[in-house]
Amino acid sequence: MIELFTAETPNGWKISIALEEMGLPYTWRHIRLSEQEQKQDWYLALNPNGRIPTIIDHDNDDFVVFESGAILIYLAEKCGKFLPADPKGRSHVIQWLMFQMAGVGPMMGQANVFYRYAPEKIPYAIERYQREVRRLFEVLDRQLSRNEYLAGDYSIADIATFPWVRGYDWSGVSIDGLDNLRRWLDAIAARPAVQRGLEIPPRVDLGEGDRETIERARKLLV
Repeated sequence: MIELFTAETPNGWKISIALEEMGLPYTWRHIRLSEQEQKQDWYLALNPNGRIPTIIDHDNDDFVVFESGAILIYLAEKCGKFLPADPKGRSHVIQWLMFQMAGVGPMMGQANVFYRYAPEKIPYAIERYQREVRRLFEVLDRQLSRNEYLAGDYSIADIATFPWVRGYDWSGVSIDGLDNLRRWLDAIAARPAVQRGLEIPPRVDLGEGDRETIERARKLLV
């Protein structure tokens, strides 16, 4: 049994989606970021970085894995799905997984901070990160013009990237003209396992008027 420690963020949804797609039995615990639960000693003993997600594999001597990309690789290897066994296919998937980990996630995160959460609006920072996010989206769109999914077949690269890209509007970035990216978003969003994974934990309203969400996020940035 996998025990998942998570919250309602793109990195958390990566793992709940993966677990649903893989059909692995799991339980989950909601880590309340606004209450700084991720900084408590008991959690830091599992994840020294004090972030979500984290898993414990109780079927493997209570083995702990943190960092969402590392968790996805571990789970894919455990179940034998969504990560090819051959070296070239495996590398192809991991390259696009790292593209998300090193590029899409951090750049969208910064765009969110400066566009949505920062109490002082700094146009240079907003434009810089939104421009970089759009550039990364264009890279994805070109790749998806040649492939149904990022590495050919549906894989942990798609599972990692989808929860971030779907929040393009929250980052203030348009996907107009990126028809391949939009097709990919729609196809993944229609998957029943993805829909189930996005409900763990239950989603919050990220609408324009959700001041509570913004204020909660600002507290985490202090």
